[in-house]
Amino acid sequence: MKKILYFDLDGVLADYKSAEEKLPKDLLSEYGGKAGRIPGFFLNLKPFDDALEAFRKLSLNEKFDIYILSTASWTNAYAWAEKVFWVKKHLPDFEEKRLILTHNKQLNRGDFLIDDREENGAKEFGEHGKTGKWIHFKGDDGEFPTWDAIVKYLEGQVQE
Repeated sequence: MKKILYFDLDGVLADYKSAEEKLPKDLLSEYGGKAGRIPGFFLNLKPFDDALEAFRKLSLNEKFDIYILSTASWTNAYAWAEKVFWVKKHLPDFEEKRLILTHNKQLNRGDFLIDDREENGAKEFGEHGKTGKWIHFKGDDGEFPTWDAIVKYLEGQVQE
């Protein structure tokens, strides 16, 4: 049986932080200091090349069933569509209907969630009797500082 593997989008596959830092301060302030509330913001996020490489490598591993699990702003309805367009642009071979947008990631059933932040249920993923593991990408604990570390760990979890 395949292991279900989720990738977060912002800060994991796409470089949210550097795009946010380039925004004019007055524009960011106009949207309450939240870049994700700005229409059009997600369309131009640059992908992390090493993240896309890891994504593709793990996608080829027949022991994983891969999804993108992300959150989109309630105050920016465009963000939901922009994330679909981002995936189609940067991961054109990725199977359709595998992008899940939610504010409660812990409600999703699965084996692994790669996420850079603990918000929106990422930290609770796998808690409450579930078997899933939150892989805290570049987290303070230092367990998963690079994509090589994540790929090595995940491949080790599915070896026969």
